[in-house]
Amino acid sequence: MKDFAALFATLDQTTRTNTKVTALADYFRTAPEADRLWTIALFSGRRPKRAITTTRLREWAAERAGIPLWLFEESYAIVGDLAETIALVLPPPSTTHNASLAAWVDHLRALKDAEDATRKEQVLAAWEGLTPLGRLVFNKLLTGGFRIGISRKLMTRALAQALDRDEADLAHRLMGDWTPDSTTWADLIESHDPTDTLSRPYPFCLAHGLEDGPESLGPPADWLAEWKWDGIRGQVIVRGGQIFIWSRGEELMTDRFPDLAPLRDLLPDGTVIDGELLAHDGDAPLPFAALQKRITRKTVPKNLLTEAPVILMAYDLLEEGGRDLRATPFAARRARLETLLSALPHTAPLRPSPPIPFTTWDDLSTTRASARAHRAEGLMLKRRSGPYHAGRKKGDWWKWKLDPLTLDAVMIYAQQGHGRRANLFTDFTFAVWDGETLVPFTKAYSGLTDAEFRQITAWVRRNTTERFGPVRQVRPEHVFEIAFEGIQASPRHKSGVALRFPRMARWRQDKPTHEANTLTDLRAMLAQYG
Repeated sequence: MKDFAALFATLDQTTRTNTKVTALADYFRTAPEADRLWTIALFSGRRPKRAITTTRLREWAAERAGIPLWLFEESYAIVGDLAETIALVLPPPSTTHNASLAAWVDHLRALKDAEDATRKEQVLAAWEGLTPLGRLVFNKLLTGGFRIGISRKLMTRALAQALDRDEADLAHRLMGDWTPDSTTWADLIESHDPTDTLSRPYPFCLAHGLEDGPESLGPPADWLAEWKWDGIRGQVIVRGGQIFIWSRGEELMTDRFPDLAPLRDLLPDGTVIDGELLAHDGDAPLPFAALQKRITRKTVPKNLLTEAPVILMAYDLLEEGGRDLRATPFAARRARLETLLSALPHTAPLRPSPPIPFTTWDDLSTTRASARAHRAEGLMLKRRSGPYHAGRKKGDWWKWKLDPLTLDAVMIYAQQGHGRRANLFTDFTFAVWDGETLVPFTKAYSGLTDAEFRQITAWVRRNTTERFGPVRQVRPEHVFEIAFEGIQASPRHKSGVALRFPRMARWRQDKPTHEANTLTDLRAMLAQYG
């Protein structure tokens, strides 16, 4: 644990990519295999399930520190991170523990089925023998909060340097639903058994946002354009007579989309297709809200299968006959995909994403303006000669999204943030007018600069009218422009609507509150874009 804690501290205290890569590579060269495996798992989101509630941890920490719970809660509100707050309030350790990272993880998981008194005893004993830094990391293991600016690509790069291995090969090996319980270091990193990769997806190729238009990309003939569909990115894999469906977030979703099960028999063995999972009525995509009803369900009732049937809108062929095609130019991969799909029956839950013809960038810009009418978020531009690379590499894939929808709203509630913004009010609730009444309709917590957050924080502290736990009601005096990607009906919200990806586009200090938008405006947007 000592070495892992030191690594954690280094990664947490720097924003320099090279420093992070060097620290990770040095750690991977010397750490025991079991600790390496758990480090990769922790930094790629494969954390063990939480064995103890945060409520219990707060109570035990306050008791051990000899402070009232309310004072701990006030401290937590200021620090903004539960693991750090606990580490700060505990008294100095009286002994020393030297267990490895893997041993600590095993120890924590054993607490899952223990009695509450045993859990408390074990946690207090751990706190008693760890340094403040060790306690911080231990608490992170307890709460599952490993957010320290380490991307999968950065971690894979460090691992490749440490092992002197091909980064692309390692990136592929780290994909899938493995955990340290289901594999070993040797099986994950060193094995050459073909059956190990039966269900494993490829690392997804990601696009960069195009901010200023496509004119700088060169001749239009070098590019293929298609709609940027508003669904769930996924890979459909047919290998060994089985079908596997993976999300971009590396979640195996095969059981959630039985609509795609026929592809197991329709596609040749050794096929991997990249595309967008969409709710589709047979003629056109349905609103994202229809798909959203199915996202959180592990089993799908028959009525939802009928109301929101799902297809894969395919746009790339990554594997054909068991052969990896990612290094093949995109135009050739696309041609093979269309040939493959042309042989399928029209009832198959799979169709190619249609390319958008254009001869000039101005032509394409005109087409882009109609994206919402096609249930799309904008356009994708893909270089015809480009490979299918892993991760977000600039140059070959671009997303040219529509400008967001916007409206002006009044801030009515504020709450402090977390982490480095724990001492600032950053989470706000916004409302629109319904006659003379302000109706809350969304929350937003991003979009302002640090200087603006500091300014609004000072104002909130002076203008709080009521408190509800960590939430403060404030005087309705400030208007913000709220930007969002979509709007849908929602019976769970008082306004009757829910926004997709709301954020603060700007603070309208120039606008009086009575000029903010109304609930009628919101419903009109729902009718037009919902």
